Amino acid sequence: MKRFLFATLAAAILAGPLASFSTQAADDIRPRMIRFGYGLNEDSNQGRAVKLFAEEVAKASDGKLKVRAFGAASLGPDTQMQNALIGGAQEMMVGSTATLVGITKEMAVWDTPFLFESEKQADFVLDGPVGQQVMDKLKEKGLVGLVYWENGFRNMTNNVRPINKMEDFSGVKVRVMQNPVFLDTFKQLGANAVPLPFSELFTALETKAVDGQENPYNTILSSKFYEVQKYLTVTNHVYSPWIMLASKRWWDGLSQTEQNILMEAAKKARDAERLDTREEGKKALAQLKENGMQVNEVPAEEVQRMREKAQPAIQSVIDTVGKPLFDQVQAEIAKAPK
Repeated sequence: MKRFLFATLAAAILAGPLASFSTQAADDIRPRMIRFGYGLNEDSNQGRAVKLFAEEVAKASDGKLKVRAFGAASLGPDTQMQNALIGGAQEMMVGSTATLVGITKEMAVWDTPFLFESEKQADFVLDGPVGQQVMDKLKEKGLVGLVYWENGFRNMTNNVRPINKMEDFSGVKVRVMQNPVFLDTFKQLGANAVPLPFSELFTALETKAVDGQENPYNTILSSKFYEVQKYLTVTNHVYSPWIMLASKRWWDGLSQTEQNILMEAAKKARDAERLDTREEGKKALAQLKENGMQVNEVPAEEVQRMREKAQPAIQSVIDTVGKPLFDQVQAEIAKAPK
């Protein structure tokens, strides 16, 4: 009998704090509507990951935190959404790190040409201390970085010739993002770099205003560039991350419990998005071949020549972000798996 009473009492003592913690945690979650914006359509790697994020948040908060997703840039392009977050008019988004450079110069380090050799390297660095350090700089500007997602390695397409060696870039008109590092990189490689918004790209290729462009396989396929491009060259010249952001003004008003729920859901969505993107990339490359694109890979020694030729563009990144940060990134890459 005594043993039974002791066991019952012990169970009550152990259960007590847990029960009160659980009640406290529930009390720390208020009903909220979270407007989450992103650029691609709902049926995309981005859209699927946002949907998973919303489901995880709802599940962990017993439905109190509701994520309302706005895809296809319906809340505006990345820069517009970033400003909305800073002003507190929107709660969350996912978008390119490249579009944050004007807000936080340290983000330019991820634009470095030929920075990463593999997805494993990118994951190791982005999810490590230096990736966090760069994200933390956003707080000074009114943004909170949660996690990095993957857009992927960018590769070349064009209608002039296969790019087998650096000299093959000569005279090719290549559309690039409106970003000084991308412009400088392709100029150094010998191409005629033309800055254009993505929304104008297909028409520019179709009308031969430009000869080529560079994007991950997934984007090349979903944008149907194979209809207006003949050659696809695997250059992997830049790895492009996406980043999940929250409004700092809004985030600071959340309880620790709410922040934890959002962060855990963000990590789950990140891991799923990376797997999805990589699997989709493999399928996209196969489909691009099926759709008639001629695919070739640049030999390793030519990639090294391109990296050396792009050194002035790399130096411009170092000048922007500072040598200490650049050296930290390089040190992390040296420790990373290939």
